[in-house]
Amino acid sequence: MAVAVTLWGVAALLGIAVLGVAVQRMAIGSRLIYLACLLTCLAILFAACTELLAGAGHVESLRLPVGLPWIGAHFVVDALAAFFLAVVNLAGAAASLYALGYGEHEKSPGRVLPFYPAFLAGMNLVIVAADAFSFLFAWEFMSLTSWLLVMTYHQDPDNRRAGYIYIVMASFGTLALLLAFGLLAGPTGGYAFADIRGVENAGWHRGLILALVLLGAGSKAGLVPLHVWLPLAHPAAPSHVSALMSGAMTKVAIYGFIRIIFDLLGSPVWWWGSVVLVLGSVTAVLGVLFATMQRDFKRLLAYSTVENVGIIFVGLGLALAFKANGMTAAAAVAFSAALFHVLNHALFKNLLFFGAGAVLGSTGARDIERLGGLIHRMPWTAFAFLGGCVAISALPPLNGFVSEWLVFQAVLLSPDLPQWGLRLLVPAAGAMLALGAALSAACFVRAYGITFLGRPRSDAAADALETDAFSLAAMAILLCLCLLAGILPGFIIDAMAPLAQNLVGQRMPQQAALPWLSIVPVAESRSSYNGLLVFAFIAMSAVFAAEVIHRFASRAVRRGPAWDCGYPDPIPATQYTADSFAQPLRRVFSEVFLARERVHMPAPGDARPARIDIRLRDLVWELIYAPIEGWIAFASERMNSLQFLTIRQYLSLVFGALVALLLAVSLWP
Repeated sequence: MAVAVTLWGVAALLGIAVLGVAVQRMAIGSRLIYLACLLTCLAILFAACTELLAGAGHVESLRLPVGLPWIGAHFVVDALAAFFLAVVNLAGAAASLYALGYGEHEKSPGRVLPFYPAFLAGMNLVIVAADAFSFLFAWEFMSLTSWLLVMTYHQDPDNRRAGYIYIVMASFGTLALLLAFGLLAGPTGGYAFADIRGVENAGWHRGLILALVLLGAGSKAGLVPLHVWLPLAHPAAPSHVSALMSGAMTKVAIYGFIRIIFDLLGSPVWWWGSVVLVLGSVTAVLGVLFATMQRDFKRLLAYSTVENVGIIFVGLGLALAFKANGMTAAAAVAFSAALFHVLNHALFKNLLFFGAGAVLGSTGARDIERLGGLIHRMPWTAFAFLGGCVAISALPPLNGFVSEWLVFQAVLLSPDLPQWGLRLLVPAAGAMLALGAALSAACFVRAYGITFLGRPRSDAAADALETDAFSLAAMAILLCLCLLAGILPGFIIDAMAPLAQNLVGQRMPQQAALPWLSIVPVAESRSSYNGLLVFAFIAMSAVFAAEVIHRFASRAVRRGPAWDCGYPDPIPATQYTADSFAQPLRRVFSEVFLARERVHMPAPGDARPARIDIRLRDLVWELIYAPIEGWIAFASERMNSLQFLTIRQYLSLVFGALVALLLAVSLWP
């Protein structure tokens, strides 16, 4: 049922996209399109959850006579596809519900309504595709529709630059995956996934395939150093599209990595885990460091996505290392942790982008230095966003803590690895994850405090109004799901068990049957966690403290002046700013790679004020992409003369190229 429902859902979404062209100018057009997308995503979500709970051996497949003529188009929904279908369509349903209100204020509905359902269709089609041609076709369709959404506000030069960089990186990723599938198919050219599983690849071929998949899927997911498009494209798109790109599209890229490396490529080699671990841990730390420095609300959340993608790849790297050494129980813990964080990130990152979109819609500002005091003007948004900050900071009892705790439990199993390189590398990756968790908490304390607390820093913040009911409903549902996933994680771990059983050879112990709904990754003698008891303890402690204070003090509500930092005038300028909050971290890392500061001190007698200029740096861009951009510009300038050749020169050039090609073919061994 699931594969048929998904394909019918894809067809429905494509039909909705066509309808979006017709109704874009109608008053109810926006709500009609988003309501249709909401219902379609809910239908696919229900079918995917049903399939996921059906068991490890339940696989549905379908072949259609389209695509390549000699193989057709193959579509499969197994446990892995069902899980990612659930994640994508949960995020899609939440974004569509949010857009029922947010879309009413969209300035360019004609540039969003036709492409939004097509983007959802592309993501779903990637997940169910079961041959290389269908997969790459859907992958490119997903990239193109998301690029069109990134270019919604194309009048802004920064958005055009973001769209250009995104489409270049997307094309590069597709090319890498195309080469990877070519190697996977081998000399027989069997492009169906079922045929690829039976191909034996040489050792160096397997390593090259891993590198190509890391380039292809990693560029879409946001792995460092392939992340440069992500902090540019996410802020450029409308907020509900940004949420989908961060919470769902990056997960489709992770699905592609898992499908190829864990499923199609066969048994891993231990050093694969080392490569993925290094990339994941570096991505996690650099992502959160850059997020902590940002003033643009949506760019901050985009860099935070880079961090969380790094956490997921650390879990996948651990799973590869453990699986290669036959430690299937440890591999199941690491793999389940990575998948749990896939779900968790889709929940709390969508919630945070929705909150940022509500603030942007109410104030017109993305610069958090222009906000402040919004907890009084937008109390429900502030409460929901606070929950998202707690979840993404990995604080109990919300869901972010559980998945990161499971990753650390997998790290603690690394002393049993036989390779000394891995024994040294895994604790180092764990230390970087711990650093990333601490920096993430600091990042979102800064983001929440500067945005919602204190006094308004602008008239727009002072005059802000609460967002619409649909947007609040979407945020409330996601916050409830974050809480449920945090206090009842055992049920989710058990639902993911078929994936671990299929791909790493073992599952975590049955969790739902444990006393008090605890979770035990390996054995109670090692560690356990009970989110429900933690939540109950926090709730009872808060109620008890409030009762004691009111009983022995007073039940009267008292108001006093806000702390003025020692200044007599209650003006916003006396508050901490986002830059001052981040200054200690910026100073620590600025000497290495993060920022450049320049102080302009006027000479004695000069009445001009002293000034400090801060320029954030991205060394990845400066060391890799900027030189490539320069080389391409240089080559383009030199090759521009080819447009002005005579007909004889053109014929000579073609003849020389033909001779060179024939020589190369004749000399090829």
